[in-house]
Amino acid sequence: MLKRRLLYLALALSTFACQQQPQQTTTTNTQQAGDKVYYPGKGDNWEKKQPEQVGMDAALLQEAVDWARQQETTQMPKDFSTQEEIFGKLLGPIPQDRASTNGIILKNGYIVAEWGETDRVDPTYSVAKSVLSTILGITIDRGMIKNIQDPVANYVQDGGYDSEQNREVTWEHHVRQTSEWEGALWGKKHDFVGKEEFGRGERKPRALQAPGTYYEYNDVRINRFALSLLRLWKKPIPAVFKDEVMDPIDASDTWQYVPYHNSYVEIDGKRMPSVSGGTRWGGGLWISARDEARFGYLFLRNGRWKDKQIVSEDWVREATTSRGTVGPDYGYLWWLNTEAKAWPNAPTTSYAALGAGQNTIWVDPEHDIVIVWRWHNGNPDELIKRVLAAVK
Repeated sequence: MLKRRLLYLALALSTFACQQQPQQTTTTNTQQAGDKVYYPGKGDNWEKKQPEQVGMDAALLQEAVDWARQQETTQMPKDFSTQEEIFGKLLGPIPQDRASTNGIILKNGYIVAEWGETDRVDPTYSVAKSVLSTILGITIDRGMIKNIQDPVANYVQDGGYDSEQNREVTWEHHVRQTSEWEGALWGKKHDFVGKEEFGRGERKPRALQAPGTYYEYNDVRINRFALSLLRLWKKPIPAVFKDEVMDPIDASDTWQYVPYHNSYVEIDGKRMPSVSGGTRWGGGLWISARDEARFGYLFLRNGRWKDKQIVSEDWVREATTSRGTVGPDYGYLWWLNTEAKAWPNAPTTSYAALGAGQNTIWVDPEHDIVIVWRWHNGNPDELIKRVLAAVK
């Protein structure tokens, strides 16, 4: 069982995919009750601190950064020339090039280390899945969905959930990747059969299982989930993300959430784009490491930013909690560290948003740390081990 769980995580981070935590509290061992919590201002108004000022060893932290700088990814060439070979026929745009490996480390919200082009806007692949999860949380917080275990068909009637197989799919099934949704969307089928369409990600045919009983990392199904959110909001998800999350956390205006060329639908007489859960077939969330660090820090602070609760603390807890035996250490489109221990040197309470090319947002409530590390070829645990060694 352990080997199987490790295999699930390895596959999700490999070239074949873009990509139980106990109840969190509002304090950590470094942010005690009554302490003033720091939040960065807009743009570059983000305070930096020397490692010693936040209880870290400067020399050891520098060693960690020096090591990370040497771990340039070999999965994704800078010109994205192997994109279709790896993932299959493109449906959306892809940049002509990308940044080299880069990253940022936050301690208590302050920048204690930064390397590479952290302001460079690049595709982040399946990190976008954790963004879609957060939109679902806000949707539930708003009362637009009564219960995450409700069938999607109760809310969305566009034909996508009419079949006997699909009518039992719940919102929770979608964010746990256990939906077993059957069908085609934007020219891609759920079963990933065909080298031209799916590249190295082609899979052998198998029998569908009942929704909720089988885990499969599947971008077609996540794209169906994104379309269902669009149907519910009747507003493009990039606009929802901007209004509900990115503007309130003072993110830059450089990021963009890019649809496929053919992923448009008409809602209330208006043509709207539907976005994806990654950049497997082009498009997706294009964003800087600095803006990703803000998103990770929002979760470290249990969904709160300054005096506003962006997404409920209940959702942050639920999204980063293991849900049993179906699937690997996986919450609601967040990777966990509970049983398989993908990061053996990290606390079991830590979690991450992960994408191909080794795009990583790692959140550690126990040590009040966020690490964003992009375009790296290294094992995230190796960097985590080195950073935590610097914590006094």
